[in-house]
Amino acid sequence: MAAPLPIAPDSADPTFDELLAARPALSWHAHDGLLVEDVPLARIAAEFGTPTWVYSAGTLRRRYRALKAALEGAGLNAGIHYATKANDNQAVLRVLRAEGAGADIVSAGELRATMAAGIPAGATVFSGVGKTPEEIRFALGHGIYQLNAESVEEIDMISAIAAEMGVLAPVSLRVNPDVDARTHAKITTGKAENKFGIAFDDAMPLYARMAALPGIRPIGIATHIGSQITDGMSAYRAAYARLAEMIQALRSRGLPVERVDCGGGLGIPYRDEVAPTPEALAGAIKATLGGLGIPVMLEPGRWLVGPAGVLLASVVLQKQGSLHGSGGRRFLVLDAAMNDLIRPAMYEAWHGILPVSPLARAARLSPADIVGPVCESGDTFAKGRLMPSMAPGDLVAFLDAGAYGAVMSSTYNARPLAAEVLVDGARAALVRVRQTHEDLLAHQRLPEWLAG
Repeated sequence: MAAPLPIAPDSADPTFDELLAARPALSWHAHDGLLVEDVPLARIAAEFGTPTWVYSAGTLRRRYRALKAALEGAGLNAGIHYATKANDNQAVLRVLRAEGAGADIVSAGELRATMAAGIPAGATVFSGVGKTPEEIRFALGHGIYQLNAESVEEIDMISAIAAEMGVLAPVSLRVNPDVDARTHAKITTGKAENKFGIAFDDAMPLYARMAALPGIRPIGIATHIGSQITDGMSAYRAAYARLAEMIQALRSRGLPVERVDCGGGLGIPYRDEVAPTPEALAGAIKATLGGLGIPVMLEPGRWLVGPAGVLLASVVLQKQGSLHGSGGRRFLVLDAAMNDLIRPAMYEAWHGILPVSPLARAARLSPADIVGPVCESGDTFAKGRLMPSMAPGDLVAFLDAGAYGAVMSSTYNARPLAAEVLVDGARAALVRVRQTHEDLLAHQRLPEWLAG
């Protein structure tokens, strides 16, 4: 067994070994270095280049099955609808579909993607505050399982479109319970000032109004209070208790409530957070909604796919910030940038970063700022992170990058989108071709007065 990697005793960050121990898809090999499942990341870099997103099919299956088992263990009649916005790669969607997942989508584009992966519209929930008339028609035309309506204006729009099409739209009312999930301000969705959902006090009269409109079949109540929730179950319990109270009141008035959509948001430990378990979430649902006798739905995204992915990158150069004395900062400049993984720049997010080489296990560590080549000071992944000395071409892996990674990428600085690879046991396959510079220009057009 290799010796543990050295680390400064006063560092607040997890050690490399601690990061590995919490991520069963990753392992060290004395010769091959860092592996995802049974595939060396160095081999992936040699075959497909960098930067490259790498997804573990085994992790997707293991986490889906763990969530399903927790819900069944609590005695819940629950459906799992994967939040496609977290990662819409076709291979990822197909792995989850094979496990039995439905989908949660927020655009017609995502509906097309999930249907292409074999998830029918009849197993799909359409959320989002800004569905266009064309998107609503498209969804209804394909037999969408549920539309989560988020405003009186949207309800009127759905009613008019469905009546015109001669169909009954299955509509659930998304309620904003005004509960603080105590997550990052940019990903909280359940407070009164957020743009999402119907104000709690307005929901009951609006549900009754919805039941009287043509073209609409009211089917239930939905909520989603935020993403990356790690602060226990108190916020979930508070939100679900408010939903239970509302559902009982709606039923007492003779209004139909067929199911309740509990949303998603269960967090993962990026650093050393103590994240809630699926069993804890299932227990909170059972305690608050279990007595209603109706099916429940969940819309997990990050929890399923976040730990399943890494971003593999190469060192372009190691830059010393000062040529005189020892006070200068050390910079590891990578070929990955904020246009690839924007979470650190956008959310101040922390990602574990591991060197891939097996030699790193015996190397001396010192602080380094890990940055990309984009012309922005915000193109910084980590500051003062303890890393070995690295040479051009050495590889690093960003951990827990399977959610809100590739889907949020851009081509800023005319940087093509990275490749994506799926690993399944000892197999690895390219599941998204790396974009080329020619691709970046292919859809641009010049007006005739500039063409000469």
